[in-house]
Amino acid sequence: ELEFAWKIIAPLTNKIHCGHTSFSMSTGWNKFIRDKRLPSFPLHLKIWADTMIVTANLNTQDSLIKKGTPITAINGIRTHDLLKQMFSYLPQDGFADNVNYLRLSINFPYFHRNIFGLYKNYLIQYYDSTGVEKKALIPYYDPSADTLQKKKKLPFARNEKTTKLQKLEWIRSLKIDTSQSTATLKLNSFSKGHLQNFFRRSFKKIETEKIKNLVVDIRNNGGGDMNNFVFLTRYIKNTSFKVADTAVSIAKNFRPYSGYIKANFFDKPALFFLTKKGSDNKYHFGFWENRIIKPKKQNHFNGDTYVLTNGLTFSASALFCNAVKGQNNVKLIGEETGGGWYGNSGIMIPDIILPNTKLKVRLPFFRLVQFNHVAKNGTGVLPDIFVNTTIKDVLNNTDRKKEVVKEMILKR
Repeated sequence: ELEFAWKIIAPLTNKIHCGHTSFSMSTGWNKFIRDKRLPSFPLHLKIWADTMIVTANLNTQDSLIKKGTPITAINGIRTHDLLKQMFSYLPQDGFADNVNYLRLSINFPYFHRNIFGLYKNYLIQYYDSTGVEKKALIPYYDPSADTLQKKKKLPFARNEKTTKLQKLEWIRSLKIDTSQSTATLKLNSFSKGHLQNFFRRSFKKIETEKIKNLVVDIRNNGGGDMNNFVFLTRYIKNTSFKVADTAVSIAKNFRPYSGYIKANFFDKPALFFLTKKGSDNKYHFGFWENRIIKPKKQNHFNGDTYVLTNGLTFSASALFCNAVKGQNNVKLIGEETGGGWYGNSGIMIPDIILPNTKLKVRLPFFRLVQFNHVAKNGTGVLPDIFVNTTIKDVLNNTDRKKEVVKEMILKR
């Protein structure tokens, strides 16, 4: 099942160039693997452009390759070619591959093992402290032999209870610095967290405190409920807007594959009642195409807004970026979003359950083209001020995007 997923399904879904078209393992596989710790490639890496920097070595006794070491090749494959191969197994919107740099940075050992397989030893090429390129043969990471790791408590482990408040704080939070007249709204999702009530309370507090600067951090926001992104946009955008120029499906039901498609409870009724066949013989979701949305009057924010973006800014988050980009008091700061700028397919996404392996493949049902969309060139939403990672940032754990915003606010 694992080989079928990574050797067949992964490169196939990559060819579609839709970030919402991806796969997940079967329920049986997830149950089997749940409490198992597998051997893996030993290095965690921070990756951008053609740069790979070691952030952690799972073989803690290895004193040769430490945090901050630049890696130039693995098993004879140079960085540029290695990343090109790995990206061909990962989904993305159009050609906005920025999301995949972050995916690999989050768990490089996982992706390397599933794409290339497991080796007992890895030939690593790297730059030493003097800038000389060297080679080293390092063993794989074996968790069963790691006595130190067994004693460590992993964050959010099963035996640790995360409180409801902690979960909500992770999904969304508001912090106000009155000395700098700055509010930071961190949103890691547009799905959970009672967001509309949270937005009401937050913007009321921002208005009460007479805050002049708002930082909206959506760098870990993979999207979610479009109603929530619309609700937030109304507090920031100065003019009326729509969500989509077009939102269309080529079918009104899942036939003849209904038996293999697992949809949410409301998906089928929504397809039947909320779509209408147009002159193009496609089914249009009129609610998102025709609805004109007006800005909020009460507690609308009119100060300077700074939106922090990166490759994980996806789906509804990319829609939000497009909606507010270009407004005089709004600046997008960071990196290109992983979500497509021209549009995406994030309205209704049932799963195809493959009959033999029971693997799940996401099946986006609608094609959404953004309101006032740009040309279809395959990019994510581009920032107004580009701020990339540097080796110094990795070594010092510096959030340079936040630092840039602080400097901008101080200058103003």
